[in-house]
Amino acid sequence: MNNAQERIMTICRACGHGGCGVYVAVDDGQPAKIYADWEHPISKGYTCKKAHAAIELQHHPDRLLYPMQRTGARGEGKWRRLSWDEALGIVAERLNRIKAESGAESVVFGHGTGRDFHRFLYRVANLFGTPNVLTPGHMCYLPRIAVCKALGMEIPLVDYDNHPKCVLVWGSNHLISNPDENKGINLAKTMQAGTRMIVVDPRRNRLTDKAELWLQVRPGTDSALALGMLHVIVKEGLYDRDFVARHTTGFEPFCRRLEDYPPEVVERITWVPAAQIVAAARLYATTKPAALQWGVGVEQNVNCVDADRALIYLVALTGNLDVPGGNVIFGIPPGVPRAKFSLFDALPEQQRAKMLGAARYRLGATINRITPHVVWDAIEKGDPYQVRSLVVFASNSLMARENARRVHEILAKRIEFFVATDIFRTPTTELADIVLPAATWLEHDNVAEYWKVHGYVFPRNKVVEPAGEARSDHVILNDLGRKLGFADQFWESYEDSLDYILAPAGVTWRQFKQMPWLQNKPVYRKHESQGFRSASGKLDLFLQQYADWGYDPLPGFVEPPESPAREPAFVAQYPLILTTGTRIFNYFGSEHRQSPTLRKTHPDPLVEIHPEAAAARGIADGDWVRIRSPRGEVRMRARVFDGVDPRVVSAEFGWWFPEQGPPDYGWSESNINVLTDDAPPLDPGMGATNLKGLMCQIVKE
Repeated sequence: MNNAQERIMTICRACGHGGCGVYVAVDDGQPAKIYADWEHPISKGYTCKKAHAAIELQHHPDRLLYPMQRTGARGEGKWRRLSWDEALGIVAERLNRIKAESGAESVVFGHGTGRDFHRFLYRVANLFGTPNVLTPGHMCYLPRIAVCKALGMEIPLVDYDNHPKCVLVWGSNHLISNPDENKGINLAKTMQAGTRMIVVDPRRNRLTDKAELWLQVRPGTDSALALGMLHVIVKEGLYDRDFVARHTTGFEPFCRRLEDYPPEVVERITWVPAAQIVAAARLYATTKPAALQWGVGVEQNVNCVDADRALIYLVALTGNLDVPGGNVIFGIPPGVPRAKFSLFDALPEQQRAKMLGAARYRLGATINRITPHVVWDAIEKGDPYQVRSLVVFASNSLMARENARRVHEILAKRIEFFVATDIFRTPTTELADIVLPAATWLEHDNVAEYWKVHGYVFPRNKVVEPAGEARSDHVILNDLGRKLGFADQFWESYEDSLDYILAPAGVTWRQFKQMPWLQNKPVYRKHESQGFRSASGKLDLFLQQYADWGYDPLPGFVEPPESPAREPAFVAQYPLILTTGTRIFNYFGSEHRQSPTLRKTHPDPLVEIHPEAAAARGIADGDWVRIRSPRGEVRMRARVFDGVDPRVVSAEFGWWFPEQGPPDYGWSESNINVLTDDAPPLDPGMGATNLKGLMCQIVKE
């Protein structure tokens, strides 16, 4: 490194939620190289190729650089440049007019996966008076947070630093897909130390190859498998009797429910051999401490909440809850509590009662989350009232939302006023009325990881000045809140908001930016002294709140709406089980397709198909194929792969083609969400969508 360069400590967010500590070398005001921070307590010196690709994307020609207003029809690509004052003025005037005419609830705010600005978006929405914020959370991580809240606790995370002796990896390809609270390097180090490992996954990967047991589960049947393991643990007396006696309620009805899930029955449901179910249950229950590393795949189907409940009970009943090396409730990080910053209490009760879908998806409503189809219903049908505007941040919604053709119809033709904020031009921004340019993670300061519950916060220091006139989402929302008429609830400068967050920790932003992190130290076995924050003060295995809402108070399993159990004519037309959302190391969701470096090693969308299924269809490795479902068809390149069951195919998601150019960008060509559905039956509590366990057919082009 030459003498003109300096290194700036910051936090990467190239995989959306971010969290890896890095140093960025800056040369003549531009990022030159990215180095791992070996002292970072979460990422421990790890970085990935997405972080390094940030440099080449910094000045990509598709960067959004200025606020823009559409001047022609949606999708025509006709725009005029605006000043920030003019753009935010137009947005504020239009939203306030819609609010005066139709009520604040007729405006829906939304966001995608994370640039750590969610606290600002909820603050704006709650002050504006709308209860409707559309997120991916109905089927992505937040169901387990909602379940834990109903059970009287925060989400329990793997305590890798205290060396679990067994890790049960469930639906989480953790080495290439980092979840919210920790990074795959922690599991990798645990594996190197000789920890025993059980992996539950429909497809083979690096983890299954290293596992002592691989349970190749049928997509969408995770809740049945978890209940089958619990059946073995209870029947064989492998559970923590003291914990059950002192800290649970409802054990007897729970045990009666488990009678429905002996290993032989669960084998028929899940395709996992009964002997493997028994062996996995015994290994997990008898190896101390043991930890559960679970991914969001378990939540993307009609059994979402039941899978989450069953897995939490699996942790708790084996004595692995809140113990060193198990799954620990670390707690919130230092600073102003997130709910306080977001001003949830500022939303009037009469407005909260208008939350779309709240009466149907009651668990989701407890954490202010709605499922997309209720928003589309309100836009299309005025049911239960007319939604007139969408204001969306950091979401390429056309690629990320299920039933993509319906989403296109909504954004292109039905919504009255649509605002999109993003870093790059995307198929979604091309349909907006106003487009606002967002800064990258290299271009703004932030208290990073503030919304997570691993107990840490980190300084994300600005490395370079934003390109063009881009602004961070935080600053845009702060300024929009002021324009909407709430200047007294926002800040003159963004740095003032960071000082506000950090005040309870006794530091200012300028002090914090020189620090590596702040941490609230974990306390173990809190249930022994504090109990649970439930009505009973204990962990309720029979969830009375669920019964009061009209749901099943005990976890169970139902067949996905599309499955081999459907009528023979349907199965003959769509004989293969389709699981979607296979993680790709080069990308995060629909991001990074603009990167020449990342596209070079993964240029095309892939669908994995077993050699037997491929041969029966005349498909060779590398062939372009058509995947068909009742919603339509898309094209992908076949990867003939014996790591999936012959009855299952696994497709990547998030695929669009920036190189095809605006306004279409090839959004529907290989977008697997063209084949997914948003129609009920969905998970009854959260409205989680069935992205796993759909049915399809594949033919060679």
